[in-house]
Amino acid sequence: MSDQMLAETVEIKGFGEDSLEAYFARPTGQGPYGSVVVIHHMPGYDEATKEITRKFAFHGYQAICPNLYSREAPGAAPDDAAATVRALGGVPDERLVGDVKGAADYLRSQPASNSKVGVIGYCSGGRQTFLSACSLDDLDAAVVCYGAFIVSDAPPEMPMALKSLLHLTPNASCPILGLFGAEDKFPSPDQVARLDSELEKYSKEHEFHTYEGAGHAFFAVDRPSYRPEAANDGWKQIWTFFGRLLSS
Repeated sequence: MSDQMLAETVEIKGFGEDSLEAYFARPTGQGPYGSVVVIHHMPGYDEATKEITRKFAFHGYQAICPNLYSREAPGAAPDDAAATVRALGGVPDERLVGDVKGAADYLRSQPASNSKVGVIGYCSGGRQTFLSACSLDDLDAAVVCYGAFIVSDAPPEMPMALKSLLHLTPNASCPILGLFGAEDKFPSPDQVARLDSELEKYSKEHEFHTYEGAGHAFFAVDRPSYRPEAANDGWKQIWTFFGRLLSS
């Protein structure tokens, strides 16, 4: 497989037909390729998330990361944009679903697409991945990386007014892979167990992995929370999961 790729900033249509900036990376071959929507974490549309988007292209996927903060802070640095959106209470759930749908539609419209689309997100993006899987009926796979506040509401002291999504579990429309840290508090192991039980209750296909010695953000190579062993196995699980569900 060739590892040549093209990465560029594009414009897509999101919720309400709003124009959004997005980072699009893809192999340069003819395909057909499976596709992945990358939902950025709360710190925003940043260098680390764009690197993850390119990583998917390197591994033979079309990948796109929509800038969820495009409306509130167009052109702003990631930290400034994130601060602006936090102050406004976060990205509304309905809008997020529309933006992910727009990103998935963009990927399917590409000539090299095989029409299969998965979604992945980290931290708040993990929660939004679960939301997308329960709100859109045309996704093929979803990867939740330590998604916080799926099982419980965010505490009052947090600037983001995030509500539990557990009631949406019966609507999950695609297989879900969950990757969690045993030392995480958001979500805690008890919360992960409750989500696992709820998915089992409704016979939803899912696979969870919890890593000892890892806390929140263990995939983040630029943070003290990075845990190479957990992250490397997590990527292995992702490639196997997406390879099974998004291949031609």
